[in-house]
Amino acid sequence: MSSDVAPDHPVVITKFVTGAREIELDAVANKGNMVNWAISEHIENAGVHSGDATMILPSDTITPTVRMAIMEIGAKIAKALEISGPYNTQFLVKGNDVSVIETNLRASRSFPFVSKTYDIDFIDTATRIFLGENVEPNYNCNRQLKYVGVKAPQFSFQRLLGADPVLGVEMASTGEVACFGDDKYEAFLKAMISVPPYFKLPDQTKNILVSGNTTDEFVATAKNFVTGGYGLYATGDAVELLKKNNIKFTALDTIDLESTNENNALTWVTKKKIDLVINFPRVHEDESNYVLRRKSVDYGVPCLTNEQVVHFLSEALIRVKEFPIKNYNDYLETHNE
Repeated sequence: MSSDVAPDHPVVITKFVTGAREIELDAVANKGNMVNWAISEHIENAGVHSGDATMILPSDTITPTVRMAIMEIGAKIAKALEISGPYNTQFLVKGNDVSVIETNLRASRSFPFVSKTYDIDFIDTATRIFLGENVEPNYNCNRQLKYVGVKAPQFSFQRLLGADPVLGVEMASTGEVACFGDDKYEAFLKAMISVPPYFKLPDQTKNILVSGNTTDEFVATAKNFVTGGYGLYATGDAVELLKKNNIKFTALDTIDLESTNENNALTWVTKKKIDLVINFPRVHEDESNYVLRRKSVDYGVPCLTNEQVVHFLSEALIRVKEFPIKNYNDYLETHNE
């Protein structure tokens, strides 16, 4: 059918599945047999480029059925392609339905992360295979870890004049940081305060500005922030949402590009009265939303635009009360306990 439409330039029609998770399998195969493997999950729903996603390893929210399906599909891909070396497969998961997004026959940028988390050098394994060594499966890849690793993306929007800090299917990150914690919330917060513009800990962060395409899904998140002792400030749609759900907040004037009014949301950002900007973009949005996000970047105010990350942050701030001081080897030693 596509050749009938454009015989020289076939048309590709892509189906987008809303509300789906993205799960990744990083693996090494030897003559079509998986010998190293690690399954991680994205905090963001599918639709954000995997290089820009916040990854949790090991994955703990997928069902045993989904985990088994991912392992089986990953093994079949290795067998069918007769892979000898590293590969990365990205999966779309909704409920117990598992689909393959793509497989890359190379070491992904998450290979160092999974290697350090499991203390298994995936690249060393791949190199030995390249050199002709007959490598057997390492079943330590199945062990239950007593800690969690989180990989967070690092962006350089401040160096890109006018760039909009909104994530999509095209990769925008220029690096990442990996942190470990006793649970995923601790590891996530450590990662958040390690990537510029540096997010501040709860005793330093007081005022949060909410704007943009806020929906009913944000209500639970807003309640978490209030419970955690944060002051919520709102403009636009967020005002009605918070008011309707009896959530304590302070209304700021709608973002005005021309106004220097002290109650204008842009003024609050430029004068550093806001510690965190939350702005959810929408298609055909008002230009003022872009300006708010860009001002946040220019003035070094952390700006989050993904609903799943914002909710995870609100959960982490409530759950994590302190950061125990540990080095990398402290976590690895738990393998021997």
